Amino acid sequence: MITKIQLLGFQSSKNVNYVLFTIFLLIYFLTLCGNLLMVTLVTHVRDLHQPMYFFLTQLSIADVLLTTDIVPSLLHVLLHKVGIISFVGCIAQFFIFAFCEGSEFFLLTVMSYDRYLAICNPLRYTTIMNHNLCLKLVIMSWLLGFSLSTVEMASTSSLQYCGPNTIDHFFCDLMPILELSCSDTSGVQLEIMLISAPVLLCAFIIIIMSYSYIIFGRQKAFSTCSSHLTVVSIFYGTLFGVYILPTKGQSLNIKKFLSLLYTVGTPLINPLIYSLRNSQIIKAFGHLKVISCKRYKTIYTS
Repeated sequence: MITKIQLLGFQSSKNVNYVLFTIFLLIYFLTLCGNLLMVTLVTHVRDLHQPMYFFLTQLSIADVLLTTDIVPSLLHVLLHKVGIISFVGCIAQFFIFAFCEGSEFFLLTVMSYDRYLAICNPLRYTTIMNHNLCLKLVIMSWLLGFSLSTVEMASTSSLQYCGPNTIDHFFCDLMPILELSCSDTSGVQLEIMLISAPVLLCAFIIIIMSYSYIIFGRQKAFSTCSSHLTVVSIFYGTLFGVYILPTKGQSLNIKKFLSLLYTVGTPLINPLIYSLRNSQIIKAFGHLKVISCKRYKTIYTS
């Protein structure tokens, strides 16, 4: 039975690893600042107390959890050339990763439906997308992500693992873990696919239908949801490249790079895309700066 697992990371030279360590440490810091700032803005600025921004805070929370699950382990691997993680820790890392990615998947679906209602049914929007529905949609998104990740973790943990104990990756993903098993993994892969695929497919269809109605029905208003569509495209594009496209003949370095895009890249660029292309968020940031300065002056003068 495997008790410890080696993560090989990128297997580059020591100097290159130090450069990568500095870059990813900076990315991690910026990701935390950007997403936590987004949550703070929406929480404290009354003008942002709208369904779209409420969903955006949940997306930021998922991004913070995801990057905190992946990047510290990646930094450790870069610093020490090889990362040692317990088998239980590896399974836990995969569970949190699957939970965050699954929840983000459903949150993006909810956000696409929200944009459809706001653009195609503006007169009924506030009536339909009320506080109770927003709360239910968010809870459902997190529960679905948790349920799917629990199934994947339980199925993966039920296998026998007797070696090898080396994963040529920078984190514990599903396929690298299954490759360590000395059991037949075809049944587990089929079970995960049969449970996950229909749910994820339905969510994907909702996104396609929502944007189809927006594009063909309200072309002039399409620019108002371009930020969300950009995030969806990046998220689905990278996941599609790793999990859907055939991997035969694809180098491990390419897979690792694509994995970096959705584990490290998207949590960083999500708040940037939404903030830089949204005048309300920029205005709210200025408003929050004014409030902070006034509080500072009050404390300083007293």
